[in-house]
Order: sequence, then structure tokens, then C-alpha cells
Amino acid sequence: MSKYVVELIGTFFLVLTIGLVVIEPGAGAFAPLAIGSILMVMIYAGGHISGGHYNPAVTLAVWIRGRCSGNDVPGYMISQFTGGIIAAFAVFLIKGDVLVEATVLSPIPSLLAEFLFTFALCFVVLNVATSKNTSGNSYFGLAIGFTVLVGAYAVGSISGGAFNPAVAVGIITMGLIDISSIWIFLIANFLGGIVAAIAFNALNPDDK
Repeated sequence: MSKYVVELIGTFFLVLTIGLVVIEPGAGAFAPLAIGSILMVMIYAGGHISGGHYNPAVTLAVWIRGRCSGNDVPGYMISQFTGGIIAAFAVFLIKGDVLVEATVLSPIPSLLAEFLFTFALCFVVLNVATSKNTSGNSYFGLAIGFTVLVGAYAVGSISGGAFNPAVAVGIITMGLIDISSIWIFLIANFLGGIVAAIAFNALNPDDK
């Protein structure tokens, strides 16, 4: 149960931070820095308990890679989605009655952007947080957080820069992205996690 609580808490603070720094008055050009930083610190805070996934696509990738029990996958994902939704309502309470215009994404660029950077995120997670060759390193949280930071700067204006189905549900609940675009995140994010796990296993056949 503690693993699921940690996953809920970490995802909550990730989505909460996204809402607070993106919805005006927000953090402007520094928003990705705040988002990458909160992910980094939450991974350091909860990684020793749950692995610090905070992302259903990462959980899927870690499961395919063989470092997450299949019995834990539903609990992790439920906790992550729940944390994202609760965070969206917390943003409403903190920000108050702020006018937010939902963006309708352009499918092809958004699909490609979300797939590529979710792949990058999951590939980094698998290599720095699950590989026996990097076991015990002190930089795993920084590497993962900075992957999201870079992705947010690179394609945030194209796809919203979620790279995470729980984040996608959170920002759609906040009204930042139109609900009609949810399928883009679900397909691209989960596919990115799957391909990253396949790539990791192919490149590291002896790392079981």
C-alpha cells in the first residue's frame, strides 16, 4: 500500500506544479524548469519506496522490462491517475476563477512529439533507475527530471508536453487541453513506453 500512496503523492505534486506554473499568472518561460525540478525531487523522495514512476507509461515500460510486478501495475496506474485528477482540483482551489482556453491539438505533430519524448523519458528511466550497470547511482532523479524539462521546452508548445497519461488527464481536467485530444496522449505515451522497454531489453540482453 505504501508504494501506491507514494505514487499518488508524487503524481499529485507533479500535476499540481504543472497547473500552477502554466495557468496564468504562471512562471512563463521558467515553467519547464519548475516541472522538471518537482519531478526530480519527488523521484528522490519516493524512489526507494515505489521506484518513483509517477507515470503510467513509465510503469508499463518498467513492467515490460521486468522490474515491476504485474500485480502492482493496476495499483500504480490507479494511484497515478487519481493523483493527477486530485491535483487538477487543487489547482482550481488555489488559482481561483481563472479563464483557461482549452487547446485542440494537431494530431500528427502532437502524436510524434509525445511519442518521441515519452520514449526518451522511459528509456532514460530504464537505464538510470533499473539497470544493474547504473545501480546505486546518485543522478537518476536529475537525469529523469531533466528529460522532462528538455521535452517541455522542445515540444510543449506543440503537444502540451505531457509525456505521461496521468499528466494528460490532469491538464485536460484543468481545461488546458481539449478532451477530444485525450486519445493522442493515450496512444503516444503508452506506445512510447512500450517501444522504450523493447529497445532497452534488446540493447541489454544480459540485464535481467
